[in-house]
Amino acid sequence: MKNLVYVLFALLILSCTNSVSEISASEENDVITETSLVILGTIQDAGSPHIACKKACCAGLFNSPDSLRKVVSLGLIDPNNNKFFLFEATPDITTQTKKLKQLADNNNELPDGIFVTHAHIGHYSGLMYLGKEATNAPSVPVYAMPRMKTFLETNGPWSQLVNNSNIALLQLQNNEEVVLTSNITVTPFLVPHRDEFSETVGYKIQGPNKAVLFIPDIDKWEKWETNISEAIKNVDFAFVDATFYDGEEINTRDISEIPHPFIIESMSLLENLPSEEKKKLYFIHFNHTNPVIDPTSEASKQVLKNGFNIARINTVIKL
Repeated sequence: MKNLVYVLFALLILSCTNSVSEISASEENDVITETSLVILGTIQDAGSPHIACKKACCAGLFNSPDSLRKVVSLGLIDPNNNKFFLFEATPDITTQTKKLKQLADNNNELPDGIFVTHAHIGHYSGLMYLGKEATNAPSVPVYAMPRMKTFLETNGPWSQLVNNSNIALLQLQNNEEVVLTSNITVTPFLVPHRDEFSETVGYKIQGPNKAVLFIPDIDKWEKWETNISEAIKNVDFAFVDATFYDGEEINTRDISEIPHPFIIESMSLLENLPSEEKKKLYFIHFNHTNPVIDPTSEASKQVLKNGFNIARINTVIKL
């Protein structure tokens, strides 16, 4: 019943904010027939419920998990070229790749390429399931920036994936476009974040008619050399870091160690955008404490009232 409520609520939100011809919620047996993006997960790296969490937000989920709470990931499907791609290799990669394969109606179980943003656990740890202990994948292309590529090549167990040809690393460069198919290009761009092991990037995904901005992790907006308002103007959809709704969620942590932009900060920064620009923005990458995970929460209602959107799993966007 909870899952049904989420799907129905997502459909209601989408019908109010975008043309039905562009965006919809996928069903179990849907097959995508046009170049499209699908949301495969919306939760922060450690998932929900969160390990060792004693708060009310996780209390019931240990015994009754919510199948819609998967770690942040996007899928990209080009039926005309019979290709599909994955953004982020998460701990939920097993079900996310299966969902993507079903939507693509493709004979291949694994994507034609995986793009990773950085070396924090929720964004690359799913690569382990491509190894010999799991699927023993045959040279799945993995697109990574220079430091990220070196990290995977020189640190176990990831280096074993390279040595065994389970993955084939393809190096990206800042602001250099990658042509994936006749319908899709992807451009990485550097963003400020905690870069202990690798740089961090967002991606601009360009389809035949629509462009998407994907920034699941970033430090405060003022640290980025690009103006987020201008970045939104140059795309049709923007999925941006919304790890925390506000600072009250993390009163047990030092906020300087996790300087993500709060949702309330992003809404304040962008409050003067025209409504057409506001509705392009979809908050994503929610910490387990974030109240907007619940579509019936007051926080969710406030985001929508302010003219913005909240990413919901299984949403499909035609590009």
